[in-house]
Amino acid sequence: MNVQGEIERHKARLVAKGYKQKEGIDYAEVFAPITRMETVWLLISMAAQHKWLIYQMDVKLAFLNGILEEEVYVEQPLGYMRRGEEKKVLRLKKALYGLKQAPQEWNYCIDKYFKKKGYEQCPYEHALYIKKSKGDVMCVALYVDDLIFMGTMLRWFKNSRT
Repeated sequence: MNVQGEIERHKARLVAKGYKQKEGIDYAEVFAPITRMETVWLLISMAAQHKWLIYQMDVKLAFLNGILEEEVYVEQPLGYMRRGEEKKVLRLKKALYGLKQAPQEWNYCIDKYFKKKGYEQCPYEHALYIKKSKGDVMCVALYVDDLIFMGTMLRWFKNSRT
């Protein structure tokens, strides 16, 4: 609604009924790796010692970026059914909010991105990625769809478009 209290635009979000999913049928695993708080505290103290900038980012619509490996079907949303096709279902290619595997699929997507860009995944903290280049360093800590960036390459990273 706008300032006058009138409807300015309609917004809707399609959400899957994840509570109806059955383990072993609709999904295999459910997880969302997160960086432990102790690691975040350590990274912040390192940033303070080295005078690194720290940047936090929440990825909007993160769960909509995951490509589904399993075949997942949802009922047609009310109001979008065609006459005579009411019993048909929709096959999802990408994750939706509400799916139990949505955080996992998002993590696969962001993991692939960081590895493609030359980041190394910490073997002891799977949600921590580090990139070193000519004496510069960049650390990225994941917490599901929130990211914390710090290091000497932060300005370069913020200005990069890919």
